[in-house]
Amino acid sequence: MKCLLSLALLLASIDRIVADNPIIQTIYTADPAPYVYNDTIWLFADHDEDAASSFFLMKEWRLYSSTDVVNWQDWGTIASLASTFKWSTDRAWAPQTVERNGVFYMYCPVQVSSGAMAIGVATSKSITGPYVDALGKPLVQNNNIDPTVFIDDDGQAYLYWANPGLYYVKLNNDMISYSGSVVSVSSKPGSLTEAPWFYKRNGKYYLAYASNGIPESISYSTSTGPTGPWTGKGGTIMGASGSSFTNHEGIIDYKNHSLFFYHNGALPGGGGYHRSICVEDFTYGSDGSIPALKMTTTGAAQIGSLNPYIQTSATTIAFSSGVKTEKYSEGFMDVTNTNANGAYIKVKGVDFGSAGAASLSVRVANSSGSGKLTASLGSKTGTVIATCNVASTGGTQKWETVTCPVTDAKGKNDLYWTFSGSFGFAWWRFTAPTVARDFEA
Repeated sequence: MKCLLSLALLLASIDRIVADNPIIQTIYTADPAPYVYNDTIWLFADHDEDAASSFFLMKEWRLYSSTDVVNWQDWGTIASLASTFKWSTDRAWAPQTVERNGVFYMYCPVQVSSGAMAIGVATSKSITGPYVDALGKPLVQNNNIDPTVFIDDDGQAYLYWANPGLYYVKLNNDMISYSGSVVSVSSKPGSLTEAPWFYKRNGKYYLAYASNGIPESISYSTSTGPTGPWTGKGGTIMGASGSSFTNHEGIIDYKNHSLFFYHNGALPGGGGYHRSICVEDFTYGSDGSIPALKMTTTGAAQIGSLNPYIQTSATTIAFSSGVKTEKYSEGFMDVTNTNANGAYIKVKGVDFGSAGAASLSVRVANSSGSGKLTASLGSKTGTVIATCNVASTGGTQKWETVTCPVTDAKGKNDLYWTFSGSFGFAWWRFTAPTVARDFEA
């Protein structure tokens, strides 16, 4: 009887045990390239297609954003082989983006008709794209991959790339051409395999990279100058692990927190060709050293909280199961596939305040039949604060706003969305109660 009781308690708690790594669950993503702009983290990524089996099947680049490191909004496809680099033939691999003079420059490795790898550059006046080919041809072509770009304090921009060598060029101010010739770095770290990530912090230059062959670890080296020699203090940041034989890092500081992005094969069906992006927080040593990190399922701690009283994309997700995202006719992306068995969305650290919420508005689309959207706190089976009925709107992209009452929504909680039926879910917004005021006659 005691064993049966313990089993019952375990099963009852399973829906509350929800990991936050990997941070994207609606598709497989790899090769994270985070960039801080306008007080937001913008995460550029490539996409491992579901059909991949014995090699990397990758056709597009995707974008996500967060202001708290745990809830990530999906902005969809921002560039692709077919629409952006029409001279390419395959392999939409690891990108990196930087802004200069109001233009965003995304550097992407692709395969060309000869079978060699080249690096193209696409531009946009909006970080959310779409990005268009700036040259109509490769920027550089020496059969290497994984570009990383950095603009130094003096305005000089550098583009590094690697595999198996390490190379760089000095970009011109237009960011789509370079001066001089391609430089092969003789002082490259001996363990470097690919995936360089170049940045500067507190006057020291860092070069992180995938190392030690297959399976890959992540290591780093430092230098006193932007072109090396890369012989300074470094070491291993993350050992090979995580059900993927590759890894690829991105390192940033955000709101006084240091963050390490990487990928593994942790999602269901994951592996070397089905990878998923994760993030950990860390603290630099007093000498600027980066500590050894392990892959976790908890991920980085939330910075701040999420405000439920502003319109929030339904694709803003800390963790989910079953649901997918699609192009939204009134904006960027919406949530679909809500009829998947056990489908749900978790939004972490939503702060309703002491007064709580009075009502909830959701933007939904339903082609036929009826559905139901339920909001609960703490878990899928936690306190239900709102239930919105979703009747037919006449089409999968014909949107209506439904408003429903809210009870017992106070304080900071994890918010769960669960679904009954098949419908589209675009955005949500809670409304605080109206405060009655007394006025003197």
